[in-house]
Amino acid sequence: MTTTGSERPQVGVGGVVIDGDRILLVQRRHHPRKGHWAVPGGKVSPGEKMRDAVKRELVEETGLEVEVDEVVWVGEIVEESVHLVLVDFMARVVGGQLSPGDDATDARWVRFDDLDEYQLTPTMYELIDTLRP
Repeated sequence: MTTTGSERPQVGVGGVVIDGDRILLVQRRHHPRKGHWAVPGGKVSPGEKMRDAVKRELVEETGLEVEVDEVVWVGEIVEESVHLVLVDFMARVVGGQLSPGDDATDARWVRFDDLDEYQLTPTMYELIDTLRP
């Protein structure tokens, strides 16, 4: 059994923003997976609705305001001191300007064909498999 930092898993959300043949990614500033690329997102705060957390995280990490749509992927991370249940939502940009902030070292639009050039988080591969027809 893996030891976690809390008695229960935490909930994390992500915002999947697609523009044509590109997906919005951020480079993680902190652990777990510091330096890896993933969709923007983070932990849901107590009392916060998941869709509101997606909106908050996108503004904090990318400077973009989004409308949040349906759930596109559910997974989890279970590692040494981390147990996160992840729920990724489709989202679309409605305002703001792309600029990395908060937990992101970088934020950019990446062509699906170029994803092999990026060090992605392990769960990103599962998400991408879900997104591709």
